[in-house]
Amino acid sequence: MPATERTLVTAALPYANGPLHFGHLAGAYFPSDMYVRFKRLRGESVLFVCGSDEHGVPIMISAEKEGVTPQAIVDRFHELNKSTFERLGISFDYYARTSSPVHHKTSQELFLTLYEKGFLIAREEPQLYDEDAKMFLPDRYVEGTCPVCSNPSARGDQCENCGTYLNQTELINPRSKITGNKPVVRATRHWYFALSKFQKPLEAFVESHKNDWREHVVQAARSWLKVGLNDRPITRDLDWGVQVPLEDAKGKVLYVWFDAPIGYISATKEGLDPAINPRAKDFTGIESDWRTWWQSEDTKWVCFLGKDNIVFHTILFPAMLQAHNEASSERKYILPENVAANEFMNLQGQKLSKSRGWVIEPHEYLDRFAAEPYAADILRYTFATTFPEQKDSDFYWKDFQAHTNNELADILGNLVNRVLTFVERNFENRVPGTLAAVKDHELLASFKTEAAQIADLYERTKLRDASQRTMDLARLTNKFFNDAEPWKLIKQDKEKAGEVMRVCLEAIRALGVYFSPITPRAAEAIHGMLAYDGATETWDTANSAKLVDGAALGKSSILFRKIEDEVVEAEVKRMEEMQARVIAQESSEKKEIAAAAPAVDALISIDDFKRIQLKTAKVLEAERVPKSKKLLKLQITIGTEQRQIVAGIGEKYTPEELVGKTVVVVANLKAAKLMGNESQGMLLAVNDASGVVSLITPERDSFEGLEVR
Repeated sequence: MPATERTLVTAALPYANGPLHFGHLAGAYFPSDMYVRFKRLRGESVLFVCGSDEHGVPIMISAEKEGVTPQAIVDRFHELNKSTFERLGISFDYYARTSSPVHHKTSQELFLTLYEKGFLIAREEPQLYDEDAKMFLPDRYVEGTCPVCSNPSARGDQCENCGTYLNQTELINPRSKITGNKPVVRATRHWYFALSKFQKPLEAFVESHKNDWREHVVQAARSWLKVGLNDRPITRDLDWGVQVPLEDAKGKVLYVWFDAPIGYISATKEGLDPAINPRAKDFTGIESDWRTWWQSEDTKWVCFLGKDNIVFHTILFPAMLQAHNEASSERKYILPENVAANEFMNLQGQKLSKSRGWVIEPHEYLDRFAAEPYAADILRYTFATTFPEQKDSDFYWKDFQAHTNNELADILGNLVNRVLTFVERNFENRVPGTLAAVKDHELLASFKTEAAQIADLYERTKLRDASQRTMDLARLTNKFFNDAEPWKLIKQDKEKAGEVMRVCLEAIRALGVYFSPITPRAAEAIHGMLAYDGATETWDTANSAKLVDGAALGKSSILFRKIEDEVVEAEVKRMEEMQARVIAQESSEKKEIAAAAPAVDALISIDDFKRIQLKTAKVLEAERVPKSKKLLKLQITIGTEQRQIVAGIGEKYTPEELVGKTVVVVANLKAAKLMGNESQGMLLAVNDASGVVSLITPERDSFEGLEVR
């Protein structure tokens, strides 16, 4: 691989409104760090940037609840998350903030470029205004009754009960969350990005990657394009955020979806500026001009993110960059070469949910496992072998224990310990054998072949397979050690035994290189035990014998300690107790609401039930409803009749999963409109205790069109 290869790697900006959780690590941060560490080992020029996303209404609401400023909130969580990344071994070249002056200036410059070339359109529109607070109300500062399901606590942007995305002016009996008063409707001006103009260019962009992007990434982008792109608002009436740089836009800021991805560019600018980032002066092999990284065809840009961010990296931000490229006569921005989005990681078989207390925060994990010398590495390895690259995966504490005990401890750690203690006892803790005798050894030759295949997996961001294949190299070395039986050979031919141990030492040195993207601190410790400078190694030459004949080795130690049953049992119990507390609190709040509501007769007669027609139906087509995370639009058949149903199951099921399924529907429900789409019936589904949705589906597809009694 030529040293001139230049790769820009970005990881999605975590929102500075709370601590990181395990889902973040699985989606973006462990995968991106592994990929970057591998690319650096190949001698390539790599720049790795990320940063805190620090604007938006949730931060303002958190600040108001605590009685502090939004800046205080983002300062707290920026420092916490930055520290957590460092403790986890995430090797960002620069970790930025979207509240920085450089970011604000960069965002405003892009806004003005698009504005001056006609890609931003001003529109007058109605918005709720609190006369006592003397301000227009952001969506999340408004509550009211949902016009679809009559939920009395719907937000101004979405009803969490039925999943419908709303315009705040659609709420029935709206009330301001600031004063509690009923707001009035006033006209305000906002600017819209002409996203619709980029339908064709974006279709071409997505289709150009249909064979190299992950299938779910391509399909997610296609689902947006299939519906058709609409112009999107990019400004809001707020005082926290990037101010709109126009004379007639006082009190307006850029929508966070617009300014956050620009954070990649501003982070690059800051990271390469020694006046801002003192580490920049020590960068070697990294171009110091930010334009080289963003406006050169020689640069390959790879994005790492969770699947909930796919649209921003395949549609919205690429459209913004394409608009800039059309508007500017200067150098053109590059578009992502790869959007390596992972699916979701569940916890203990349940969907991760901060609101329901089913979450693990890595800074707390690191605190609880502080006695483990490589607590970050054992977590990194467990995640690496279970990344949700093609579909949702699960983190189980029992699996964490098994990966640590059966693989890291029993395979890799035990190998290192056995080899080094044998050499210490029998060869005075010095490198036995000769370089000439082992340089062409078949084990090291097989490492070369395997490492090339693992490298190909890294290049294609198949990191789960790469991790599993790397552990196979340790298994291969263990087999060589066991088959050679050096404990017997030493009694018969010490010189031959020395050559065997030299091969094992060289293999362990190479394993330190190959494991360094996955378990960087343990890999460094391996090289420390060999008294070897691993910083001089590269991926492509690691298989070559390099130890100096007769050189003194370092002190050996146990790499990975086994995790006992009581440790993981305590972790599971802690999660269950935390969830129980949150659910109990939620249940108490619901009871209070129910007590204040008019009483209803909970029992129905058989005649009431007979009025409900439940029938089986087959799903013919399915697609996402634009601007909604939950809603899917389905075309179904009930016998010979075809209908359209809109269902709030989009966070559990993809459209592709539903096509061909037989489902149960309420067939005689009055038609309703959800986000402008008519729904002629209702799907039946269940929610488990954690809120996970599952459709009620008969086992046999031949049941289509039958009545359910």
